[in-house]
Amino acid sequence: MAAVAAMGLALFVLPLAGIVQRADWAHLVDHLRTPEALEAIRLTLVASLSATALSLVLGIPLAWVLARSRFRGLALVRGLVLLPMVLPPVVGGVALLSAFSLRSPLGGWLHDTFGVQLTFNPAGVVLAETFVAMPFLVITVEAALRNLDPRYEEVAAGLGASRFTVFRRVTLPLVGPSVLAGAVLAWARAMGEFGATITFAGNIAGRTRTLPLAVYLQLETDQDAAIALSLVLLGISLAVLVALRGRWLERS
Repeated sequence: MAAVAAMGLALFVLPLAGIVQRADWAHLVDHLRTPEALEAIRLTLVASLSATALSLVLGIPLAWVLARSRFRGLALVRGLVLLPMVLPPVVGGVALLSAFSLRSPLGGWLHDTFGVQLTFNPAGVVLAETFVAMPFLVITVEAALRNLDPRYEEVAAGLGASRFTVFRRVTLPLVGPSVLAGAVLAWARAMGEFGATITFAGNIAGRTRTLPLAVYLQLETDQDAAIALSLVLLGISLAVLVALRGRWLERS
């Protein structure tokens, strides 16, 4: 059993070790300080944090509905919410393009009425990242809500607190570690988003080119730069997973 487990571990370790071994460590900082790399890093941070904030605003109420409601079609609703987790990202990009492009009824209406264009726009990057990242927040918070002892909320309600007050003062603090864990997972997923972003928002330098897109482009012209950018994403992702396992996931 241990030997098979070691082979399974090697499947993950060897590719990552290959990136580390091929990295041009002597010029790593130089590759990360180019204007193109800095712009991609800036856009990635802004877009991923915005997508995480949007996921929190929309995802927490959605998780509460999924955990506490009972209605016909609930399983279908949950399936639709979690679908982006298993849907090929490029298909998600096509779906977003179909719904929000200027040729679609909704996208055309947004442009004509408010002057909003989501395609090939930084806002489109945020929308694409939210689409693929929010399910990670929803599923984490929903599980915490389902495992929460309802007696705390019942006591607060019995003392005269409104439903919103109970949610804000009792429920939310109790599931706080799971909300934080879900938000960090969503942020990490948003940072690594590629398929939906390039399909829906494009790959425009200084506008929609995030780190994963920059890595893809650099692979064709400068592999050392691509590896340097990959190491940034690799380091952040590994740090997130280690931090979650060591602190928040064990408490939730």
